Amino acid sequence: MATRSPDRSFRSLAGLERTASTSRVLNLAAVATLNVGDPEYESSPFFKAATLNGAVIIKHRLRSDEQYIFDRSKKISTKVIIPFERTDLSLGGRSLFVGQRGWTELLNQLRGNQDDEARDIALLEALDELPSLDPFLLREHLRRRDFKIANCYFAISQGDLDRMQRFVSSEISKLVDLAYGNKDGKANSNISKLVSLLLSGQDDQRLEPLRLTLGLEGENFREGIFSWKGFLYYKWVLTSLWPELREVIAELTEIKVVGPRDYEMLNQVKDVGGRVNQAILGQVRKVRATLQVYDDAFAELTQQSNPMAFRNFLLKSPEMFLSLGERTGMVSHIASFWRYRFPKGRPPTIELDELFDILQDFHQGLAADDEVKSPAESALLDSNAQPIGKAVG
Repeated sequence: MATRSPDRSFRSLAGLERTASTSRVLNLAAVATLNVGDPEYESSPFFKAATLNGAVIIKHRLRSDEQYIFDRSKKISTKVIIPFERTDLSLGGRSLFVGQRGWTELLNQLRGNQDDEARDIALLEALDELPSLDPFLLREHLRRRDFKIANCYFAISQGDLDRMQRFVSSEISKLVDLAYGNKDGKANSNISKLVSLLLSGQDDQRLEPLRLTLGLEGENFREGIFSWKGFLYYKWVLTSLWPELREVIAELTEIKVVGPRDYEMLNQVKDVGGRVNQAILGQVRKVRATLQVYDDAFAELTQQSNPMAFRNFLLKSPEMFLSLGERTGMVSHIASFWRYRFPKGRPPTIELDELFDILQDFHQGLAADDEVKSPAESALLDSNAQPIGKAVG
């Protein structure tokens, strides 16, 4: 289990010691460095075992030669890496996948003690349920599972939270009138209350009018509401992500290679770079198409006063949410990693072999997402009479 092999995960992460996370990576070692002496960090750590609290957690797209360690086939797994040296990830470390055969026994070897073992295992299983490690969804999901974890682990600025709240308010204002009415001109108050309740992640009797409007019960309502929040979150993310992705696409064609040149590899880099650009555009189209399914169902509810289409969407949304999260998480990771590696204001320069590694990593992740949709997504897409998705521009 302890290796120093040239794992692509470590090559991709070797420069991330100073950053806490992307949508695909949660660097707990960096969080520890940034929050030394913080009382909340000390009292509410992510993991109870100190070794795990210095881990790097990755949403890892499984290769064909990694499938054999699982009892069932899967595309994405949660990888836990305990670095040999927290400040130099390129040195490698010990790792395991959540859900691989015998993973709890391997985890016990990595943890180093038996205190709160069940809690740390449950937390890793909760992480494995998510399609990505987007901090907003991560925070909401773990709150639903009653994990008390310091806010410093979720890198969400107050400004982003405020913008998210305003975005959700504008999205659901029509629903408030339908579910709660607009008595005595209190629509704005009702919108604010409903948004706060939806984002709180907690069961509340004040959501009962919404539940009755949608005709959902118990766990179907709770899971549907969480997935709905996920759709709203990813819709909001895409509004800011697309301009960043356009910059990445432009810089891929402008980047300057420095150092030794192998012209055969240079041609390969140009080829892979072009395919990465096209794959990014394809992923954005798929994300927009899935979000359009939500938009159409929501329009049926709010414009036609027909709750059945949206109810059907909520029942199917947990399954669709996974593919939406994987696709959005992949392109979000590309944008954030690229900007970290090539900060604004500096001419983008890189040696050829590193550029090849980065593009290969991007391409493998994007290419692994084939055209097969989940049954729920296919059913809802096929049931739409009108065309879905918008041209990327």
